[in-house]
Amino acid sequence: MKRLTDIAFPLLLAALVLGGWEAAIAHWQVPQYVMPAPSAIARAFCANFTSLMESLFSTLSVTLQAFFAACVLGVAAAIGFSQSRLLERTLYPYAVILQVTPVVAIAPLIMIWVGFEHINLALVIIATIVAFFPILAGATLGLKSADFNLLDLARLHGASRLQILWRIRLPTALPYLLSGMKTAGGLALIGAVVAEFVAGSGTATGLAWRIVESGNRLEIATLFAALALLAAAGVLIFAALSLLEWALLRRWHESAISQAA
Repeated sequence: MKRLTDIAFPLLLAALVLGGWEAAIAHWQVPQYVMPAPSAIARAFCANFTSLMESLFSTLSVTLQAFFAACVLGVAAAIGFSQSRLLERTLYPYAVILQVTPVVAIAPLIMIWVGFEHINLALVIIATIVAFFPILAGATLGLKSADFNLLDLARLHGASRLQILWRIRLPTALPYLLSGMKTAGGLALIGAVVAEFVAGSGTATGLAWRIVESGNRLEIATLFAALALLAAAGVLIFAALSLLEWALLRRWHESAISQAA
């Protein structure tokens, strides 16, 4: 019953908002090039379904590649930091600098260095930079959060560093890593969109360019349809990672157990 309520109330709110939006546009006769009604957005989506789906696939392809690259690099760096304090003190500040540097400022440089003939690689690199830090920070914190008494007991019984990492540190870090992944999934999508904006005409084929193109042509309903697809893609990524988190933690971690209860 609780799960049904959790689904019903957001859907009811969405229906009320869309209905009020439609009524307001009709009542005040707002021009479509200023603010289209939901029905006009739906018609634009149906009319441009094939091209919008192709653009969505292009953006999602960059997003997923960047997300997996950020996961691999972030976890590898976090493991290195957990095994060497000198490595952490040397490299972690540079990871912070990379995180706080606006990606819009460095994206044109990456485009130039990689070359416009390898535009997809440039897009993936930019999106990876955006998604990298939450995974690094979460995994590093998790690996350092292992119980010290348990670590001492493992060393007392002659466990190697690899055994301690595999059997103690990584399981402890898993909830932190999954939380960072949920943040990184959305950031990878944002990074892909920013990269597509920077790439500009003639190179990018994703939803970001469709938004720019539709705005230039004053096809505002199509612009909103592309925005809705981006939002839906972000929600699906978050939902998929939340489901993964629940599947991996539901039998033993307090956060998942309390949600199940």
